[in-house]
Amino acid sequence: MNERAIFLKELRGETIGTVGLSSSSDEVFQNQVLRPILKLQNDLFIASFKNYITKYKNDFYSQSTEKKLAQIENAIQKDIKYRNALKGMVIGLFTIEEYLIYIKNSSSLNKRMMGMLVERLKSQIQLFEQP
Repeated sequence: MNERAIFLKELRGETIGTVGLSSSSDEVFQNQVLRPILKLQNDLFIASFKNYITKYKNDFYSQSTEKKLAQIENAIQKDIKYRNALKGMVIGLFTIEEYLIYIKNSSSLNKRMMGMLVERLKSQIQLFEQP
């Protein structure tokens, strides 16, 4: 393993979630790679979404909580440019080996990644109040 891979794995920390013999390869990748990266990058995702609100959703702060939650989901699922930027924040912390695994099943792994990110931002909705 090269220095970059060692550094990234140490930076991200341990597996989050359970990985067992019956776990699918996508589930193993999710718990060993995606969850630790999403946790590590949380503050960046928060800052990124605050910037997204400022640039594109000026009425966000006046919305009800339900509408705010819907806008978080809509931004990540429908705004391809923003979605790709978020994916880049995650993929940039893959090792080469992990990237090779990712590209074999990127569609399924992207769904998992974005789903977890949507839930992560929704669970922190209180951070998106009027500055």
